[in-house]
Amino acid sequence: MKLTLFYLEDCPYCRYARRAVRELTAEEPLFRDFEIDWIEESRRPEIADRYDYYYVPTLFLGHEKLYEASPSEGYEDVKARLRAAFLRAASE
Repeated sequence: MKLTLFYLEDCPYCRYARRAVRELTAEEPLFRDFEIDWIEESRRPEIADRYDYYYVPTLFLGHEKLYEASPSEGYEDVKARLRAAFLRAASE
């Protein structure tokens, strides 16, 4: 299953997301089947502009938003919300 994750290189929440994705795929074999297309928003605005989101990181399945970061999130929040998004994607 292909997912799209928008991020910015210098974003601390995006670094949390990278770490969380590594940990989640190590912890849960089901998540290893996901192909994640990591798109750096500032380098690929022509793609990012086709999606509806404000904050990064943001995860999509097709054009369905599964997760969008919030500025108040810590690492554990990001990981928990990405886990929920992955579970939702796996059930599709």
